[in-house]
Amino acid sequence: MNFVFSSRENGIATLSLKRGKVNALNEPMVEEIIQSFESLETDNEVRSIIITGSGKFFSFGFDVPEFLSYPKEDFIRYVEKFTNLYTYMFQFPKPIVAALNGHTIAGGCMLAIACDYRLMVSGKAKISLNEITFGSSVFAGSVEMLKFCVGQRNAQSILYSGAMYSAEEALGLGLIDQVSSESGLAEHSMNVAQTLAEKSSSAFKSIKSLLRNQIVEEMRRRDKESFIEMAEIWYSESTWEKLKEIEIHS
Repeated sequence: MNFVFSSRENGIATLSLKRGKVNALNEPMVEEIIQSFESLETDNEVRSIIITGSGKFFSFGFDVPEFLSYPKEDFIRYVEKFTNLYTYMFQFPKPIVAALNGHTIAGGCMLAIACDYRLMVSGKAKISLNEITFGSSVFAGSVEMLKFCVGQRNAQSILYSGAMYSAEEALGLGLIDQVSSESGLAEHSMNVAQTLAEKSSSAFKSIKSLLRNQIVEEMRRRDKESFIEMAEIWYSESTWEKLKEIEIHS
């Protein structure tokens, strides 16, 4: 498949998403991301992980044109894998740093907020949970993660508006933790990952569990019902017409 490329340096693993120009998420790519994290979880030499994209995109989100060919049952199967992925990342026992090298949209943003720390490049890059703008809903788990990051009121504003935020705007909302220049992103994200890697791994795992386990329980309890509801909306006539207008240039 080769949509995820891994490198290691001083106990820090970097996962780079590389699929076309926009790193749109499809079923094989989600499966490969899961496999990559599973491998890193059991690798005792790896103490912290950076996840980043390539080009001008961290990720566009779902590969909408590809999913237009999916029957509803197959789409639900994919969505279950995707929600399992962000839940796994959200409770991952090692630190995950998101180095947002470019646009971070919809499903891409969900992966970012599952991480422990987010850096984003300044300039033209935007971050958004923009599903409402094309008539789609989101998942219960993604809402819980968003509230954990930005609080209830900001989560409502982000989701109701579907706005596209610059790095500086996202920092003000709590959607990211640090703004970086494009040239400095790799160094800055490595510094954050190294700082987290130097903490006691058992203490970090325990504290992360204490912070997030109750949220994960709620995510698991509500996600299946929410992604079935989301699929019903996705396949509705009005949303389907908007989805058909979305193009991905590879």
